[in-house]
Amino acid sequence: MAEIAQNLLPNEEVRFESHKHWMAPARDSLWAALMIIGAILLGWVSPNQEGGLFGAVGRILDLFRVGLFVFGVGWIIYNVVVWRTAQFAVTTMRVLRYEGLVQRRTSETLLTKVTDTRLSVPLVGKALGYGDVKIMTGSGEAGADNFKTITRPVEFRNAAMVEMTRDRTVAAPPAAGTAPAPAGAAELSDTLASLADLRDKGVITPEEFEAKKAEILSRM
Repeated sequence: MAEIAQNLLPNEEVRFESHKHWMAPARDSLWAALMIIGAILLGWVSPNQEGGLFGAVGRILDLFRVGLFVFGVGWIIYNVVVWRTAQFAVTTMRVLRYEGLVQRRTSETLLTKVTDTRLSVPLVGKALGYGDVKIMTGSGEAGADNFKTITRPVEFRNAAMVEMTRDRTVAAPPAAGTAPAPAGAAELSDTLASLADLRDKGVITPEEFEAKKAEILSRM
């Protein structure tokens, strides 16, 4: 949490923190594993002759094999380091993402800019406790922020929706003389989370979800 703590704004507090699941380097290292397997297979088919044309071909294949093996192993090590150093958090003001090593990928999305959160948890993810969360803004897919293979994705999504709802409740207080909202921020956020689950499962359409969300937010 060191990088997150260093980048907090005044009066900003962390509400929920997540990390890359151990499945992340496994998913990201598929091509690297294929390279290592390819290097092993090349070792079996490479000619053993010292001289002549076959000897030259064997030396070229050996160099290629070593390159594949070294690059594959290096790629896996890189993915493991990325897994260990990635940090994600929901704060009272923003949704934060810090991951990567050579190409450090960071995003700091204001809760006031978030329009929707989408959850994707595969069957294996349900058993092992990982999934993907997509943070949507007014820019649509072009401005979407993907949190892939993170731990406790449902809780992360719910925390973002709770803070998003709370933020909008504070930012848009009811006008004088109007009745208070019939439900608290946490209750409304739970309703939105349930609707999002139904949309993700295909029970309701995205259009129906957006209509219900607009109706709920209009009551705040």
